[in-house]
Amino acid sequence: MMQTPFQTLRDVLRYAVTRFSRAELSFGHGSASAYDEAAYLMLHTLRLPLDTLEPFLDARLLPDEIESLLNVIERRTVERVPAAYLTNEAWLGDYRFYVDTRVIVPRSFIAELIPEQFQPWIADPDAVAHVLELCTGSGCLAIMLAQVFPNAQVDAVDLSADALQVAARNVKDYQLQDQVTLHQSDLYDALPPARKFDLIVSNPPYVNAQSMKALPPEYLHEPQMALAGGDDGMDLVRQIIAGARSRLTERGVLVVEIGNERENVEAAFPQLELTWLSTSAGDDAVFLVTADQLP
Repeated sequence: MMQTPFQTLRDVLRYAVTRFSRAELSFGHGSASAYDEAAYLMLHTLRLPLDTLEPFLDARLLPDEIESLLNVIERRTVERVPAAYLTNEAWLGDYRFYVDTRVIVPRSFIAELIPEQFQPWIADPDAVAHVLELCTGSGCLAIMLAQVFPNAQVDAVDLSADALQVAARNVKDYQLQDQVTLHQSDLYDALPPARKFDLIVSNPPYVNAQSMKALPPEYLHEPQMALAGGDDGMDLVRQIIAGARSRLTERGVLVVEIGNERENVEAAFPQLELTWLSTSAGDDAVFLVTADQLP
């Protein structure tokens, strides 16, 4: 067993924050800072409740516990692996999802909007019968949508068979197999031709080519097809918008997340009247458009 100068969780946490800060790690996958990431990894590794660091800070650690903590700190620092891939879990609000390198780490501002059921644009959430989520990845948004629209059948689509295996595991974990149907499809292609949707939601690949070249190493562990959106980031967004009108019900609504690409969206769709929704990222990350506004 290795000899270490560490005795308590506080000792190891301080060491982890210093390692992460010196290595200039990127924290775009769920944590906001080196401290948040270190605390999460420590608590998860020791199987402690994720929201109760304080009472355990001065607890003495066993040698094998110290060793397992140092191993996870080392992997995060040297390999630059996002924490979610080290723990095989990601959190969106109160929702926990299984993840691995077959899917990008769930992070979506749409998740903040789902509990409000997109009101007032959706007047009667109980009347929503069909919801479509495009580019579902781990299935996280489809699961949240199924829970807030309990009368709806949710179709969730992804081109990646690998991603759909992860999504299927999460759908099963939430026991929503009767409500959420997964499809391997290039956007709308493999969906039943006659089906129309009251709501279409997508957090598609939207990173523009220039930004893709500048991504920190953490992002290179993720499936690149789930990030890259072409020269201006709008390749898939164009296809989503082009097909949405024929797939929405008369009063249907389309909601799309585009991260930092608002400028490129407005350049690509100058004729569209977009409503920008407020999230913790401001008013530039998610837009909404109604069926009657679509070409």
